[in-house]
Amino acid sequence: MTRKLAAYAAGLMACSSFTAPAFAQDADEVEAPEQDDSVIIVTATRRAQDVQDIPIAVTAVSPEQLDKQGVVNVQNITQVSPSFSTSNAQVASGSVVLRIRGVGTTSNNIGFESAVGIFVDGAYQSRPGVALSEFVDIERVEVLRGPQGTLFGRNTSAGALNITTRGPDVTEFGGFANATYGNFDLINVQGAINAPIVEDTLAVRLTGAYRSRDGFVDVVDETGTKIGESNTIDQFLVRAQLGFESDSGITVRLIGDYSESENQCCAAVELLGDAGLEATLGALGAPPRGGMAAPSVTFNPFDQPGAEQVLDNLTATANRLPLAETEQWGITGEINIPLGDSADLIYIGSYRDFSSSENYDSDFSALEVFDVDRLDTEITTMTHELRIQGEAFGGSLEWLVGGYYSDEEISSSTDFSLGSDYDLLIGGLFGGLLGPAPLTLLTDLINDPLTPGNGVSPNGTTATNQYSQESESFSIFTHNTLEVAEGLKLTVGLRYSDESKTGGFTQLANNNPTCLTLLSGVPTIAATVGADLVPNVLGTGCFAFTAPAIGSDAIAFPLPRPFNVPFSDEELIYTGKVSYEFEAPVSVYASFTHGYKSGGINLDITANSGGADPTFRSELVDAYELGLKAKFLDDAVTMNLAVFHEEFTDFQVLEFTGAQFTTFNVGRALSSGFELESVIRPDENLTLNAGLSYTNARYPDDCDGGLTSPNVLALCGNTLTNAPEIVAIFGANYERDLSDYLTGFITAQARIEDDRRTSTQAVNPADLAARTLVPFDIQDSNTKVNVRAGIGAQDKSWTLEVWGNNITDEVTRGVTFNTVLRGGSRSAFPQQPATYGVTLRTEF
Repeated sequence: MTRKLAAYAAGLMACSSFTAPAFAQDADEVEAPEQDDSVIIVTATRRAQDVQDIPIAVTAVSPEQLDKQGVVNVQNITQVSPSFSTSNAQVASGSVVLRIRGVGTTSNNIGFESAVGIFVDGAYQSRPGVALSEFVDIERVEVLRGPQGTLFGRNTSAGALNITTRGPDVTEFGGFANATYGNFDLINVQGAINAPIVEDTLAVRLTGAYRSRDGFVDVVDETGTKIGESNTIDQFLVRAQLGFESDSGITVRLIGDYSESENQCCAAVELLGDAGLEATLGALGAPPRGGMAAPSVTFNPFDQPGAEQVLDNLTATANRLPLAETEQWGITGEINIPLGDSADLIYIGSYRDFSSSENYDSDFSALEVFDVDRLDTEITTMTHELRIQGEAFGGSLEWLVGGYYSDEEISSSTDFSLGSDYDLLIGGLFGGLLGPAPLTLLTDLINDPLTPGNGVSPNGTTATNQYSQESESFSIFTHNTLEVAEGLKLTVGLRYSDESKTGGFTQLANNNPTCLTLLSGVPTIAATVGADLVPNVLGTGCFAFTAPAIGSDAIAFPLPRPFNVPFSDEELIYTGKVSYEFEAPVSVYASFTHGYKSGGINLDITANSGGADPTFRSELVDAYELGLKAKFLDDAVTMNLAVFHEEFTDFQVLEFTGAQFTTFNVGRALSSGFELESVIRPDENLTLNAGLSYTNARYPDDCDGGLTSPNVLALCGNTLTNAPEIVAIFGANYERDLSDYLTGFITAQARIEDDRRTSTQAVNPADLAARTLVPFDIQDSNTKVNVRAGIGAQDKSWTLEVWGNNITDEVTRGVTFNTVLRGGSRSAFPQQPATYGVTLRTEF
């Protein structure tokens, strides 16, 4: 039976541009069936199955859909899946956040792991930034909605992305090449070649891609003069594969890849200025608008149209361009060995080395205030998975057992520095009462109150902070489906997972005499500014990122403390499902899943300040789901419906306050709603698709779980970040032969998105009684439309396409935050505006 299923899947995939994953089979035994374009084969259950036959909410995207909707990386999957969303902040490699059903984990902390697991060719990618390489030579993308921990393991409490690249074909020579040119001077070249070395036994496949593009955010200095662009792209990828198939059914696939990128990412646009601060800075001698020089800004926190106009200008102010360089390489191997006629042994192993180096202006102004001069990160990950799976009782039982092990090492080092305008900005924050250099003045009074000129300026303050972590994870799992009566199936899955980590922070160097002097003169500070302002003075003089790591119980002010701590946890993940197939092809299912996302260690300089616990707890989820999958009218209409409710415990949150990052667990978070996806094929030329997602992802009124921290209490009663209530996708694709030689197509798709929050907090935690709304937290509803048209040879020897993405030029924002040390100022990271271009393709 296993042989027959594999051959059936292989035949369908070959006909519909999907290629079966390596799976034990004997092509001589069973003839592949005729093409059925309505059948989509996925491996969401770790078996090759029709997506309509599995009790899982999954969106399967073919390579044709990826091309026609301009999906070039993980972040663009939003264009084909209404339940999936993504955002990106300042750090190109470490601030990508993926969300499914409104649930994700805010990044910017290398110790945090994503709630949406990413698997490429069966291998787990430990951070979203590691998986940002270009989509090229992709076989399919599966968006698995809801917790997937039973089969996919760690850190899939929100869902998973299962990405499969095209493997070597041992039967025939072939390949493709694409070339694209677009606005922002976009240049993209892709290609692949497949060559059998030993026919029907051994083949090699080589794939490559190069992409470069100018930035879409102009960066200006304090005079308004453009100094460059942000959000540029310059990257390449190469992939080499070796595929082997034996007459006995053994298959082997070995994949090696290497990629580099050099991007200027990412500058933030100031939406809301602080008029009082800017006026004070001007009086103290700062440049106009306190070092902000974009063409416009609003000073009214309720002026939503004004903020949108500011964002539309796509202009940011900085004293330097951001730069992010990444390099990574990896090896993945898959071996499939048949164990008789009804079982297979499958091994997937991987090793990946990822490194990045970044530097940027971290205060988002033209003032020389606070810079990250170097942020170097290296992540090495090794994974091993062994599965034995098969069938019994004449195919009534599909069984699977397996084991998994991973080992990961993280190292990150950051150089921070304070600039010549830092003291000036602090003077503005103090209202100008202590002049243009309050920290220098106060240290002068401390050192020698009678003789001026002995103050210590914070200009030149530096700190080098080192973070590291080693982690191990192992699990054993089983997943079994039994057909207890005709059409009625029961599924039970179990996974025992064990996590252990050791990580910490140490300061390699620090030069901060200003902080040390202020700490030695607290009485003088109190006598000068009053006791109530002493914490403000110490907080700015001992700015969190550059403070000396000498904290102890003997020092009242919570300075950073070096630490190296262990974390361990274990969890039993489980799922139960019941499904029933009426007269094919209509089926219904109900499921319950208990999922898990590992806790860990807060790898931040402030994690242990004041003796705080630098660890955070694991995130748990209980998910309930009802589903319907159906085809009607001779398979001309496909409709899938899922209704879900997910309850999260110890939900993990990272928040930027404007001066530092804080991590914490929230007692409860909920996500409830429904998803509807449909494909309609009125005739052989026209295909219509629609998707609708209603999601109520929120912190309930009692989300605190007994905690009293203001930043937790402020979240209760609000929706989750970047979780629009309604998202709809509508599209149409029309293609037909134009002559005996030519064929053409035209496709269009719209993504309609409801209002969504873009900040961690919806209200100011400092005033819980008033619950004052955070300015410009809400990104208004919007519609983004993609179109593409092409003409070419029916044999695909050439195709010429013209395309446009986001053709109405809707400029939206993914993250809005308190501008660093700018009082009431608010800034945002804009998302991509309209793009358009032309693509030439060839297949051979």
